[in-house]
Amino acid sequence: MKPLFAIYVLPLFFFIGFLSCSNSEENTTAPHAEAEFNYLALGDSYTIGESVAATENFPFQLQDSLSKSLNETGAYKIIARTGWTTTNLLNAIESQNPTSEYDLVTLLIGVNNQFQGKPFSIYEEEFPRLLDMAIEFAKGDKNSVIVVSIPDYAFTPFGENNGNAQQISDEIDQYNAFAEQIARQKGVTFQNITDITRRGLEDPELVANDGLHPSGKAYKLFVERLFTKAKQAVN
Repeated sequence: MKPLFAIYVLPLFFFIGFLSCSNSEENTTAPHAEAEFNYLALGDSYTIGESVAATENFPFQLQDSLSKSLNETGAYKIIARTGWTTTNLLNAIESQNPTSEYDLVTLLIGVNNQFQGKPFSIYEEEFPRLLDMAIEFAKGDKNSVIVVSIPDYAFTPFGENNGNAQQISDEIDQYNAFAEQIARQKGVTFQNITDITRRGLEDPELVANDGLHPSGKAYKLFVERLFTKAKQAVN
């Protein structure tokens, strides 16, 4: 990977930020009754859009694009927080107890299992449970659920200077392969966006100012890939 970090300093707060709860999840108990379609986004920092504006994360951009294309009023809700593992997301869902009335649900989770060195067996046990919940929240319709692949933070200044970029990529591939396998088994769409994030060193505009998370530009590219399936689900 092309080195871009000769003058880039990564203070300790980047490590803390990746694991902390600096961005809160939105309370989500019921869809907006006045909206013509409702979207639930489940995940972690990649879902809330750590270090980008609220209008730049992919759930907002996806809902906005759908609303404009369909000429309908859409609403989105998020259950996500920076640093969350699959265990944290399961606990949050249990606490918030969302309804099963969403027209679209996305699920993007797992990077913090990898980053925190959790046993892969935890993901193998918890990800299928989360996907079953996502289907339930989508009125039981598997065609209204999209699993989004995990971005690869090895291709960021943070990842490049972490000393084990290849290991990061290999482990992200392992997580994504399992998520895709389970999604296919359950008849759910799996959308790969990891390759977009693997252009993060050659195109620094794909990385947020924190040197770690995707930028609004990267999330826009995510949405371009998600849009067709999401529109079919909402329609």
